Amino acid sequence: MRVVIAEDSVLLREGLRRLLTDAGCEVVATVGDGPGLVDAVVTHQPDVSVVDVRMPPSHRDEGLRAAIRARSEVTGSPILVLSQYVEKQYAAELLADGAGAVGYLLKDRVADVREFVDAVRRVAAGGTVMDPEVVAQLLVRNRRNDPMSALTPREREVLTLMAEGRSNTAIASHLVVSSGAVEKHISNVFSKLGLEPTTKDHRRVLAVLAYLRS
Repeated sequence: MRVVIAEDSVLLREGLRRLLTDAGCEVVATVGDGPGLVDAVVTHQPDVSVVDVRMPPSHRDEGLRAAIRARSEVTGSPILVLSQYVEKQYAAELLADGAGAVGYLLKDRVADVREFVDAVRRVAAGGTVMDPEVVAQLLVRNRRNDPMSALTPREREVLTLMAEGRSNTAIASHLVVSSGAVEKHISNVFSKLGLEPTTKDHRRVLAVLAYLRS
């Protein structure tokens, strides 16, 4: 798996490089700013890029903006964004094109090497990975006219696990139900959110995006 790392902190950048190299990945480029990320993605077309949200010059959302631009330059290029804090809008913007192959993790998650590397691989494979803390903070909201209100508690639970990037098999194992039951719940989620089958958009991604926007 070929990886680009975009992180302005030299210490963290080298730490990520070493961690991913030890996990069997090939780090093809490491950069410290947004333009460098775009250039690296265009040049190397990696299997996945690991990107810090906040980068020079303002240390706000330059990394995110560069990641979105990189995905427009190299369509659907897998991106895993790392952030110090939960920002729902960042996650929603990453998912906005409906193409999948994106992830949003808190930097603290890197401390669990196995979990972090697994997230990198899932994004590289085209999956969508949302940090459990992002999902947990979204769950505490209770707004009127929430488009999620039509979902049953079990359907919301299934959608939460989908947002974390779990496969149907993993969801079934976590909930101790059959794969068939999970497929039925997911089908109900798609139906209630008005997500009809299409060849253009990834319905799992669109369902998670609707969840983030609720």
